[in-house]
Amino acid sequence: MRGDGDIVLVSCYEPGHQPMGLASPIAFLRAAGYRPRCVDLAVDGLDEGAMALVRGARLVAVSVPMHTALALGTRLAVRVLAANPKAHLCFYGLYAPLNAAYLRSLGAHSIVGPECEEELVAIADAVREERAPPAPPARLRRLPFRTPERDALPPLHRYARLVVGNERRVAGHVEASRGCLHSCRHCPIPPVYRGRFFAVPAAIVLDDVDRQVAAGARHITFGDPDFLNGPRHALALARELHARHPTVSFDFTAKVEHLLARRALLPELASLGCAFIVTAFESLSDEVLRVFDKGHSARDAVEALRIVRAASISLRPTWVPFTPWSGLDDYLALGRFIADHDLGHEVDPVQMSIRLLVPPGSLLLERPEMQAVVGPLDQAALSYRWTHPDPRMDSLCTEVRALCEEAAARCEEAPTTFARIFAHAARVAGEERAGPLRFQPRRPPQAHLSERWFCCAEPTRQQVGGVTSLP
Repeated sequence: MRGDGDIVLVSCYEPGHQPMGLASPIAFLRAAGYRPRCVDLAVDGLDEGAMALVRGARLVAVSVPMHTALALGTRLAVRVLAANPKAHLCFYGLYAPLNAAYLRSLGAHSIVGPECEEELVAIADAVREERAPPAPPARLRRLPFRTPERDALPPLHRYARLVVGNERRVAGHVEASRGCLHSCRHCPIPPVYRGRFFAVPAAIVLDDVDRQVAAGARHITFGDPDFLNGPRHALALARELHARHPTVSFDFTAKVEHLLARRALLPELASLGCAFIVTAFESLSDEVLRVFDKGHSARDAVEALRIVRAASISLRPTWVPFTPWSGLDDYLALGRFIADHDLGHEVDPVQMSIRLLVPPGSLLLERPEMQAVVGPLDQAALSYRWTHPDPRMDSLCTEVRALCEEAAARCEEAPTTFARIFAHAARVAGEERAGPLRFQPRRPPQAHLSERWFCCAEPTRQQVGGVTSLP
């Protein structure tokens, strides 16, 4: 082998999942003769054991597939280079190339995008041979996929679980595809993948499922940006998963337009064990949805909710309530929508704190509506600045974020948190007589993962402390 501990892979955050951003590169690096060591800050933080690995490494590669991860990774860079100035620091994943200039200013030596596994091997070779690593390819290439290797990671039971009533099932996480066919302008995927979509061979996905089930998983998340980009591939995988493991449930993410267009698949997916679907409603404003190029209307979102529930599947929408084009009336309307449609147990309260991010390269920058309000790039914030025309909205966003963080820390019931958020927003709007939100618990209890934070939310104080606190 080419070294035990020479390479340290670090995951900062992967919404409660055992990190695919480490498991897949491990397989490629091992095949090349390396023995990488791993640190998952979401589970262990940057403790003394992790710092010892960093101090002894020649290559430290940090996985940053999403905003929250990179917001933590930029803080990590300072710690890594202070502890080991001779280390080659690499950032890889979706958010790395979007923020390459800032990462290099922090001292990063290599910046690699997604589909990066072979490039990480090339960087490891270059570091071992004390030469400059090759430039990354100008266009993403399809990988010769390998089954992810997870034995070097913390065990599955330390990650988020599927909660169904009083039951908490160990949950696994796989990828059936990477990239996306669509070009939603607020999403970070289109500027990098440019409409490309790579299906992972079914044999590799199912091998990964089998290994995680053997490790205790009783639920599987398909972590694709959109599981229904390739409906035949998705359905074949769901059928085979159920045939092999009939008691294992699953969830996936899909666009509203795909739920509508492929509604005929939903009853079978439910029969195969689909517990819930995540979908990006984003806004109740058709104007905002038009600016985002979401491909659906507010009416479509209501129809998607109806057909998914009719198939006996729970639908868990995501939102971007703070945009330059959404005001206090829109925010209060969103709270009422969640209550009126009995979504209090199917939306995570952190969704009420999400502020529109405009990272470098965002397709939103091409829209005149965005050009009219956008300010300079704030590299440390990983986004272009924009200020809401109503200053109360910017203050409300900060206040709701703090409220959600505090509620998540004490595991408060979601409807209670929503009611507090709505009451505060009503006071800000001067509508104290708006009346409280009233939720009725859904029966039977709706399945959800125990992770309470989100991929494009700002890190919590606890997450930041796991990176910046001295061991």
